[in-house]
Amino acid sequence: MLTAAVLCGVLALSGCDKGKEGQAGRGPSPVSVVKVTRHDVPADMTWVAKTESSRAVEIYSRVNGFLDARKYTEGGMVNAGDVLFMMDKKPFEVQLSEALASLDSSLAAHEVAKRNLNRIRPLAKLKALSQTDLDQAIGDFQTTAAAVSNAKAQVENAKLNLSYCTITSPVTGYASSALQTDGTYINMSNSHLATVYTMSPMWVTFSMSENEEAKINQEVKEGILRRPENHDYEVQLELAGGEIYPISGRVTFSSPNFNPSTGTFELRASFENPNNQLRPQQYVRAIVKGATYVNAIVVPQIAVQEGSKGHFVWVITKDNKAQFRPVEVGSWIGNDWLIKNGLDEGDKVVTEGMMLLASEAPVKIVKEVDQKSSADDKAKK
Repeated sequence: MLTAAVLCGVLALSGCDKGKEGQAGRGPSPVSVVKVTRHDVPADMTWVAKTESSRAVEIYSRVNGFLDARKYTEGGMVNAGDVLFMMDKKPFEVQLSEALASLDSSLAAHEVAKRNLNRIRPLAKLKALSQTDLDQAIGDFQTTAAAVSNAKAQVENAKLNLSYCTITSPVTGYASSALQTDGTYINMSNSHLATVYTMSPMWVTFSMSENEEAKINQEVKEGILRRPENHDYEVQLELAGGEIYPISGRVTFSSPNFNPSTGTFELRASFENPNNQLRPQQYVRAIVKGATYVNAIVVPQIAVQEGSKGHFVWVITKDNKAQFRPVEVGSWIGNDWLIKNGLDEGDKVVTEGMMLLASEAPVKIVKEVDQKSSADDKAKK
């Protein structure tokens, strides 16, 4: 038993010696690094957005009556001036005929009053007729003149109502489905017949939170972020499937007030849409370009780790040893982190091989990339 125990002890000591020899014999850990440089970096910002017709025109009937016919293809393109609906004209044609007849009657009565006045006026001067007769003739003339004016107005109103029986599109765009069917009696309660959506320009709306705005304003105040001149932001759209819409837009509207229920305010960009590729109510990603991080340091996200005390990276010293370095991170920029504090220009930050590192452990750099060159390559892509 004693011999066995001694033998086990010898074997254990032998194993420890071999472990120490293995650890001491292991060479420097291979790592890939990126060399930090300061440079201006595009501060592109991305939001989920929705397309919206810049002019959605609701089509209403202006007169009460029976809907005679729909004249357009539902969901199809219509041009300004195209007929969309026809109302039953017959009642309005009758009204026009009645108004014209009333006008003729008023004109005839006015002509009689005019002739009567022309006869009475000279007789009144000769005292052959009384002043009362003259006043009556003048009153009849003025009354019939007013009746003529009223009859003419009734004719114009009847013509207008008759014209309203032909309902046309005021804009070019895509027409919705008809909200009322042929033969329906239309009145004020159901006079909305359809909507026509202008396709170009197309609006894209998205919302910025109060916290996002505060963060941007703080970075501008600190000199980290520079806005474009005149706040002229360019906007790109990423469509479903990752396709980039070929035409850039511009931010044209920023809401002056926050929505209290969401804590956000609305931004809107305008895009030309000549081929009708964009449709209203599409979900897209709005990539807002124009702002710049000034003289910034960025490193790949893969290089930044997070521990119990915050974010950190591994930096390689001049004598090729690993050094633990706490950093203060800012915004994500594509696949990179903006580093606000903790790194200096020329630092070599480990991007591959971090799992094998310990503080002051020797390393061997097997790949080194200049951060600005890497960023330029990404920008070209």
